[in-house]
Amino acid sequence: MRVIQISRILIVLGLILIIVGFSIYLIGRFTPLGRLPGDIVIKRERFVFYFPLTTCLLISAALTLIFLLISKFWK
Repeated sequence: MRVIQISRILIVLGLILIIVGFSIYLIGRFTPLGRLPGDIVIKRERFVFYFPLTTCLLISAALTLIFLLISKFWK
């Protein structure tokens, strides 16, 4: 690959990451994702541990359903 092709790929990947990051920010702002019952939050004096267990399971189920539907209709 030439340098120009690699640089274009990196620019496109960077733009994709910016779009994904911005959409995650907006989703978190307007939905209760990340603050669902079952999400683990441990707060101490100078330490916070946060693990969104329920949110991860919900997103995983939604993505599984989406990919299943795509694979069914793609054929």
